[in-house]
Amino acid sequence: MSPVLRLLAKRLVTSIIVLIGVSMLIFVIARVIPGDPARIALGPNATAEQVQILQERLHLNEPIPVQYGHFISDVARGDLGVSLYTNRPVTRDIAQFLPATLELIFVAGLMMILIGLPLGALSARYRHSWADNTIRMVSLLGVSAPSFVWAVILMLLFAYFMPLFPIAGRISNVYVVPSVTGFLMIDSLLDGNFRAFGNAAWHIVLPAFALALSGIGQAARLTRANMVETYDRPYIEMAQSYGFPERRIASRYAFRPSMIPSMTIIGLDFAAMLGNAFLVEAVFAWPGLSRYGVAVILRKDLNAIVGTVLCISALFLIVNIIVDLVTAYLNPRIRHSQRA
Repeated sequence: MSPVLRLLAKRLVTSIIVLIGVSMLIFVIARVIPGDPARIALGPNATAEQVQILQERLHLNEPIPVQYGHFISDVARGDLGVSLYTNRPVTRDIAQFLPATLELIFVAGLMMILIGLPLGALSARYRHSWADNTIRMVSLLGVSAPSFVWAVILMLLFAYFMPLFPIAGRISNVYVVPSVTGFLMIDSLLDGNFRAFGNAAWHIVLPAFALALSGIGQAARLTRANMVETYDRPYIEMAQSYGFPERRIASRYAFRPSMIPSMTIIGLDFAAMLGNAFLVEAVFAWPGLSRYGVAVILRKDLNAIVGTVLCISALFLIVNIIVDLVTAYLNPRIRHSQRA
């Protein structure tokens, strides 16, 4: 077995164990929170008999280990139960709301890579200059405030005072895009509707940038710190003494080794955005999974809570595995350590 496949196998086994532990933890927490889910779902006017029937249907009158056994058997069949909030299967709700959140996070992650890494490299190349000081100040400002604060600020600046961007939703009501993948920009391209694609892209700019600002600041600061440290290495001094072009030294010999910790942080920030996106989605009325998760938590919808958390946890673990594989590709020492 190759070192990369061995690394992938280890990460998959670890991820399955972690996912089982998360399912047990969130299942118990959802059951011990005060409040009767059956009473909340049926409302105050429901009779005691109706509440008891729903409790029996949800296995709420049985011990927690027995309830968890029913849950695991249903999950093994691909059934996460029915949501008491939407009265639909939880799997259908996740399939409807997850693409919107993933599309938002993918665009935010792309912004982190395309903006944060070049800013960090530029700051390191011209360190101790006015450009370096400006980038460091902007990066610190981006890290210091949470995403929902930037969401409100960006909405006020670019949607209210300067009405350049829309403030709510994924696309204007005048466009009808057939749903194929659930990703509006991809579906609009598949449909050949470039106006709808532009409108969807215009809607996603502000929420994605608000979600990415903290990650952009972290990526820029970390890339700068690593590149400054790399510039002091002997092989950089040797390349400079041989007269190599400064651009080649910066891009090939200083930037690539500095990408390894930066890509790790970007991957972790990307995964964390799955859980942190709910406030940004609330501000911009973005119909995503995070917003749906908050709604089901407030209504103590047990099946939907557990299903949403498991979905976010699984995506978090998948992103971590991808980050490990990318890091192994960038750093040959990790591949050789797996071989050993």
